Amino acid sequence: MSDIEDATSASTVSFQTALVFNAAVFGIQLVAFTILRPRFRSIYEPRTYVPDKTKRSEPMSRSLFAWPIAVWKMDYRDIIAANGMDAYFFVRFLRMAVKMFLPIWIVSWAVLLPVTSVGTGKPGNEGLNLFTFGNVADEHRVRYAAHLILVYFFTFWILYNIKTEMSHFAIERQKYLISPAHSKSSQANTVLITGIPTKYLSQKSLRKMFKDLPGGVKNIWINRDLGELPDIYQRRLDACNKLEVAETKLLSQATKLKASGATSEKKNVDVEAGDRDVRSAASVVPKEKRPTHKLGFLGLLGEKVDTIEWATKEIQECNQLLDQGRETIQQQSGSLEDGFDEGHYGQFDEAGERAQMAQQIAQAEAALNKAKSKVTGIIPGMKQGGAETYPPLNSAFVLFNRQIAAHLAAQALNHHEPYRMSERYTEMSPEDVIWSNLGMNPYERKIRVVISWALTIGLIVVWTFPVAFVGALSNVPKLSATYSWLGWLGGLPPVVTGIISGILPPVLLAVLMMLLPIVLRMFARFEGIPKYTGLELSLMTRYFLFQVIHSFLIVSLSSGIISALPELLGNPGSIPNLLAKNLPQASIFFLTYIILQGLSGSSGGFLQIVPLAIYYVKLILLGSSPRSVHGIKFTLRSVSWGTQFPVTTLLVVITLGYSIIAPIINGLATATFFMFYMMYKYLFLYAYGQRQTAETGGLFFPKAIQHVFVGMYVQQVCLAALFFLGGAVPQGALTIVLIVCTAGFNIVINNSYGPLLHALPLSLAEKTWGSGTPDSGWTGNSMEMARQPTTTTRDGDYRESADEQRGILPNKHQQDQQHFASPKDSRHATSAAAGGSDRQRPPLDRDGSDAQFEDYGFSHPATSRPQRIVWLPQDPNGFVDEEQRAAESAGVKTSTRHSTMNEKGKVDVDGPPPDDVSENI
Repeated sequence: MSDIEDATSASTVSFQTALVFNAAVFGIQLVAFTILRPRFRSIYEPRTYVPDKTKRSEPMSRSLFAWPIAVWKMDYRDIIAANGMDAYFFVRFLRMAVKMFLPIWIVSWAVLLPVTSVGTGKPGNEGLNLFTFGNVADEHRVRYAAHLILVYFFTFWILYNIKTEMSHFAIERQKYLISPAHSKSSQANTVLITGIPTKYLSQKSLRKMFKDLPGGVKNIWINRDLGELPDIYQRRLDACNKLEVAETKLLSQATKLKASGATSEKKNVDVEAGDRDVRSAASVVPKEKRPTHKLGFLGLLGEKVDTIEWATKEIQECNQLLDQGRETIQQQSGSLEDGFDEGHYGQFDEAGERAQMAQQIAQAEAALNKAKSKVTGIIPGMKQGGAETYPPLNSAFVLFNRQIAAHLAAQALNHHEPYRMSERYTEMSPEDVIWSNLGMNPYERKIRVVISWALTIGLIVVWTFPVAFVGALSNVPKLSATYSWLGWLGGLPPVVTGIISGILPPVLLAVLMMLLPIVLRMFARFEGIPKYTGLELSLMTRYFLFQVIHSFLIVSLSSGIISALPELLGNPGSIPNLLAKNLPQASIFFLTYIILQGLSGSSGGFLQIVPLAIYYVKLILLGSSPRSVHGIKFTLRSVSWGTQFPVTTLLVVITLGYSIIAPIINGLATATFFMFYMMYKYLFLYAYGQRQTAETGGLFFPKAIQHVFVGMYVQQVCLAALFFLGGAVPQGALTIVLIVCTAGFNIVINNSYGPLLHALPLSLAEKTWGSGTPDSGWTGNSMEMARQPTTTTRDGDYRESADEQRGILPNKHQQDQQHFASPKDSRHATSAAAGGSDRQRPPLDRDGSDAQFEDYGFSHPATSRPQRIVWLPQDPNGFVDEEQRAAESAGVKTSTRHSTMNEKGKVDVDGPPPDDVSENI
């Protein structure tokens, strides 16, 4: 056997090694999960006790071997109530992948495996290479008809699934938008408008512009250039963190010393603490052992200070500066907007308005100058010469009384000049806002978009070199057979060679791709996107582009070309035939990659060994304050959709790309997606907690569908190229026809469903909550009003009940509300309606975001949020009382609610922080 034949055989050994290794890892991790699951609820079932009682999952059986059946029986639709639409549609996408690939697997193995392996007469191929497209000899080209027929069958089957899923998506998203819990929320009724001309930067002008929309405007927040106030706000937050940690450390030291009796209280009382109560921590802990830190770089350089004293003074100073700035903003806003309410419309003509505005501006400047004289120094952000202190930015948040008005405002052409008020964003939440991106000039934004994507494309080019090396590494056997200086690799044992070429490349590729999201998020933020969810949507596109080019195309080409390199150099005229022969052999790498994801990846998702280890390491090393302990114990893990979706859709692209060329991959992919479906169904119902403020209502799903189209294009283009390179011209031409058909269907899907992705159609306007009266609020008793549900016809239209047809609109909401809640939640909602519950917020408000909105609206945190309460533990000796008195006397708010410290100085919490507006964690 030749060296090249030995290398071909080694590829099969690589696959076998990867299969055995990952199967062993799969078994070990599942056994470990089975043993550990009942013992560590904080990792494996936190949703059974962490969220609000109405959102908790029923505990799984404590039996060791009952969990597989329990996971199988879980209804993935309950994810909507637990974690929202984004999580639901992610699991739905995995379910769709299983549904797509199951028949593809069965048919391809039944047809293509014998067609490519039996009696082809292709010399030199063995093992897995017998089942690839390249194993069909030239004299058996007639067998390519099987590949052509199946690619048509697979394509139309996938297109059918796409149509079905997009129809389901449109209906489910619209149900979500009009559900009472969402449609009445501030998020559903607010629009962010950027690029507003100066003429319209007033409440009066904006109210006048939108006054004709249904329900009118409820409130407006004009954003301002706050100068240094955001930095001061962050300084105060950092100081509060430091004070919590330092106070907890001091109390822990005092508690331990008191318990050990190792020190005398009287001996350690310093002069400054001489008149304090003997129960104070200062009477127990020597002054030289009090918490300290340095003010220089990373706390390593600079002046050494007492942390408690420094942090207290820092909070005092920041409070004063923020109060001064807020008073200035209030005076400025009050003067400029005085009289600008809807009741004054029509009282002034245009000239009168300008005169009135000039007068009010002069009054505002006079008030500012008076305020300046009372302040020592210049207020942060203050401009000299009487200029406006915190000038308005060119953006504003507009809260409407009705949801349909917000959607109409977002779709309307608001201004007659180019780029003015052209960027509108619906579904806004204060916690989702990127405040630093609210004041960009529209032209600056366009330039930033170009620069951002230019940097992304440049990074793709630079990233080619390390990824190509990984692809080459997957063909070490052939490289060692070709190049003498790598010949020593061929002398390694087959198992070692299999590990190097079968296991190491996928791992290196995964590590390499972990570095990208950080940089790509920076590019997206530089672009000027004003929403964190917008960053994730942009990241999904960029990261998928990277994944397809580097993790698939570059690896495939580099692996296949390197395989053919010796023969290409010896006979350049044979390039077409050699590429047709060797490119399919690159599938070995992706077979091992699918195995890695399906076996090690899925079982690792169940085991959660890294979160398990980090959980207890954090409690030991980072549990230095009640807030940090609370964050470790009661903060549910979440998923970043901008990276999670592309990693998943890449597997779809890989599978589709090789589903005809190397059909072995179809069975592996089906098993992989099924394991992922089971894993994520379990995780979203028992372990993960996505924040409502990061919810897009499923907008990642249509992007994922576009990624499926990319996979089909890759499949068809590669197959057409292989047909032509192999001399099968008719098959290649018919594959080109299929590409055109796929592109046409893609266009139809985008044109038909694209307008339905974001906007709420007018046909559903009367089905939104509170459509009858603009200011009607949500109450628990309103659930009892619903008796006859709204139904959905087969074609997706909404059929009204008899009461709805008579105009009794609230009756339609019961089905929608129950649709977005688990059966347990629906029962609770009914009991709440009867007066058996004190819940006052809609069930979908999972994190209390609307409760915060009632207090602060869309005001920047630096202009509205009070000082965060310093959270201290209640120690057994009462040392905290003196610390609280000292802090309160300095104007620093503190609390010991839900937090205790034992005699060993360990902190524990049994509830949320004292400044948390919601018991929902």
